[in-house]
Amino acid sequence: MNNPNLDNRTALGTTKTIVTKLSKTKQLGLVGLCSSILALAACQPASNESTKESDTQVNTETPKDGHNNTDHDDSHNVHNTNDEHNNHDMTMPVASTDFGKEYIDSMDDMHEDMTEGSQANDADVAFAKGMIPHHEGAVDMAEIQLKYGKDQTMRKLAEDIIAAQGSEIKQMENWLETHPDTEEQDYTKGMHKAYRDSMKSMHEDMMQGVLSEDADMAFAKGMLPHHQGAVAMAEVQIKYGKDKQMRKLAQDIIDAQKSEIDMMQKWIQQHS
Repeated sequence: MNNPNLDNRTALGTTKTIVTKLSKTKQLGLVGLCSSILALAACQPASNESTKESDTQVNTETPKDGHNNTDHDDSHNVHNTNDEHNNHDMTMPVASTDFGKEYIDSMDDMHEDMTEGSQANDADVAFAKGMIPHHEGAVDMAEIQLKYGKDQTMRKLAEDIIAAQGSEIKQMENWLETHPDTEEQDYTKGMHKAYRDSMKSMHEDMMQGVLSEDADMAFAKGMLPHHQGAVAMAEVQIKYGKDKQMRKLAQDIIDAQKSEIDMMQKWIQQHS
């Protein structure tokens, strides 16, 4: 016959063993669950704030040379612009006399008009359109000389220039009325370069010449490179031009102004 008390104790022991095992199983399951959560958290991407902070650090990182590239480029461009502006100011002559200032103003206008006029496509048209403002500049300079100058030789030269070149201006203006420009020719670019080169040298030398504080010397030293520029332009016309009237005018300019160049060179040498 079975002992009821023994059966009860056996059942109770078995129950405790089962509960203990279940408790351990729950504990192990909880530990596993926590481990899984931690593993998943470690695999998640960084937060937006962390990403933004990282991006900010990358964008504001200083290059090895110690300068921000954008700022460096901008300051470099400004520096270059300022250098060009300063160089331009340094090369611009400053006249200390009233006649010198009038000469410079006149030459600036002349140079601008000559540059524009000589850009015509046809060689004969370019010569006429470039030589008209060149002659007008000579007349302006001659009138300034008559206003301020006292030397009789230079005053006589100024009067001759006004008479001769005033007549040639009318001749070229009349010619242009019946001779329009053409399309670009195969020689046009080379001709334009030749005119630019001759004008640049002439303009720079004239600007320096008129800085003399003596009115007669300023006229002679300014008109000398002006005449040399006219000869250079006339030689360009003879090289590229075909119109007989314009070619003859170019040769007349060379002959007349070479003679006056020799006279001014001797006068400058005697009065220096």
